[in-house]
Amino acid sequence: MTTPDTTVVIPLYDRFTALDVIGPYQMLALTPGVRVVFAAERPGPVLDDCRTLRLTAVGLDEAPRPDVVVVPGGPGTVHVLDGALPAWLREVHPATRWTTSVCSGSLVLGAAGLIDGLRATTHYRHLDKLPLFGAVPAEERVVVERDARIVTAAGVSSGIDMALRLVEFLTDTRTAQAVQLWTEYDPRPPFDAGSPSRAPEDVVALAAEFETAALEAATRA
Repeated sequence: MTTPDTTVVIPLYDRFTALDVIGPYQMLALTPGVRVVFAAERPGPVLDDCRTLRLTAVGLDEAPRPDVVVVPGGPGTVHVLDGALPAWLREVHPATRWTTSVCSGSLVLGAAGLIDGLRATTHYRHLDKLPLFGAVPAEERVVVERDARIVTAAGVSSGIDMALRLVEFLTDTRTAQAVQLWTEYDPRPPFDAGSPSRAPEDVVALAAEFETAALEAATRA
C-alpha cells in the first residue's frame, strides 16, 4: 500500500515527449498517498519535443529519494544516454520499489545498466536497440520484471497502461480500477492503426518520416 509520502520522480530532459510524462503523471498523481515530482539535471523549466509545453523541475540533486521512477522517452533521449540521468538512476535504483520507463526511456534504463539480461519493451521503432544494452526485446505493451523491480512500456500512450499497473502494485486492484474510472480511461480509437502489425504500409512509412524529422531536429539542436 502507499503511504502519505510515496514519492514518484519523473526525470525530465530537453525534448521529452509530453504524453510519456503526462499520461503516467495523471494516473499516479490521482492515486491517494502518492506525490509526483518532476526533476531534471538543471532545475527550472524543461521544454517538450513540440517546443510548446514547459514543465518546471527541481534538480536531480534536490529531488527526494524516489519510491518509483518513471523515465519518459522522446527525441531528446539521444542526448542523455551518457549524461547525469543514467548515473542518477544507478544511484537511486537500489532503493526504489519500481524503476520504470515509457517509450525510448527504456534506452536510458539501458544506459544505466538496469535492463541487462531482462525482457524489455520500447517504441516499436527502437526495439532493435534494446540488445545493445543486453536486454531481450519484447513486443508487448507493458513488460514487468518483478524480481528486478523494472517495468518498461512501449510507445507513448502505453505509459497510461503502465501507470495503472503501477497504481495496482502500490495500492490494490480496486484502487487502480477506481483511478481508471475517475479518468474515464476507456480507449476506443477511431482507427485500428495503433500497431505496425495492423497499420497500412503507407501509414507505417509516414509515421517513420514523422519520427525521423523529430530525431533530426533534436540532433541539430
